[in-house]
Amino acid sequence: MKGQRLSRREFLQRMAAVAAVVGGAGCTGRGRLRRVAPSETILHACIGASGMAASDLNSITHHPFVKLVAIADVDLPRAEAWRQKFPGVRIYQDWRRLLETEKELDTLNVSTPDHMHAPIAMAALQRGVHVYVQKPLTHDVYETRQLTRVARQKGLVTQMGIQIHSLQEYRLAVALVRSGVIGKVREVHLWSDKDWGDPGPPPQRSDPVPPGLDWDGWLGVAAWRPYIGEGYYHPGNWRRRLDFGTGTLGDMGCHIFDPVFNALALTAPVRVRSEGAAPNAWNWASNARIHYTLPGTAYTAEATLPVTWYDGTQKPPPEVRALIEDEPWPAQGSLCIGTRGVMLLPHIGMPKLFPRKQFEGFHMPGIEGANHYTQFLEAVRGNDRTTAGFDYSGPLTETVLLGCVATHFPQTTLEWDAAALRFKNLSEANAYLRRRYRPSWEVRGL
Repeated sequence: MKGQRLSRREFLQRMAAVAAVVGGAGCTGRGRLRRVAPSETILHACIGASGMAASDLNSITHHPFVKLVAIADVDLPRAEAWRQKFPGVRIYQDWRRLLETEKELDTLNVSTPDHMHAPIAMAALQRGVHVYVQKPLTHDVYETRQLTRVARQKGLVTQMGIQIHSLQEYRLAVALVRSGVIGKVREVHLWSDKDWGDPGPPPQRSDPVPPGLDWDGWLGVAAWRPYIGEGYYHPGNWRRRLDFGTGTLGDMGCHIFDPVFNALALTAPVRVRSEGAAPNAWNWASNARIHYTLPGTAYTAEATLPVTWYDGTQKPPPEVRALIEDEPWPAQGSLCIGTRGVMLLPHIGMPKLFPRKQFEGFHMPGIEGANHYTQFLEAVRGNDRTTAGFDYSGPLTETVLLGCVATHFPQTTLEWDAAALRFKNLSEANAYLRRRYRPSWEVRGL
């Protein structure tokens, strides 16, 4: 990285370049089918009723042209609690019954544990319903590829729930990188201090299923097992479990990788390598360190780009952390190292440029954020296009999930063939790209 300060002329040129990409800071997809006229009401259903589902539900129903017609949740008391706020809403315990019954549905959000994202979203897409799906888009790589393909074929509006993607902080970071303020990017570091690992086996017991919980429905496409209470699975710790969550990387990777993936116009990795512990037979491991090698783009310095993910207690090495001088190291975020400077992007915070002295006098451009949910709904009404539709968020999710697969094979460099959807050098790893669904839970297209 060169240490010289940028001239005033160079700053002005970069400011102009930043302004030029503001409108395209998100990755817009192809033209979308307009299903609902701008003057008409969107008939919406929500799958999930608490946690992130509650946040999604409140955000979506805040739109003046949305009418909530139905909610489904396997934990029926959680769904029933919404009747006070939405009198007349129809409540289901089985999402399949909801899709069979609600014939006039326009949109649906999927806000469930990770393992049920794909089957619910695919069933809705097959019905011609526009979908908003929480991150990660799916539990497995194959599911992501299939959802992306079907959504594109049907011309439906889609959005993945990486809502920070639309906020000012991330839009500004994308614009800064694309403008060349830090030069061409040479390497990237991503991290989260969350820990969705568990080194132990599940408790050897079977607990009574709480009243109102359909345990078979909660398991859904996953293999049957006894219910264990005290939050082992539901509602709090399913992210730790291999069959239901995707660990810390799956939880936070789609958020933290997003602005880098977007800004650098990245595509699928060519190699991925895990240097942390492997999961056990039941749970994800803690403290991952995963190295990706991605093809270079117009925004990168070399023909390939190294990107490293760290979680739990893992952190970038001291020489990398020293690049932000005396700035406190954020608990979660990303660091783009360019040929002319460094950009730190806390999750969630404004980007910061280093070395400080080199960027004295640089004023961040005025870039506005957007409402991720409103963007989806207005796209359905024909007034906008989504910036995290499956054409963008599908490849992003695939990249993240490939890191999850790599953790099963520590100290092994996996060579990825994106077109063939397979690893070229280790056939055993391909078994982790796709699950077989439990009988009676199969979904067409998956």
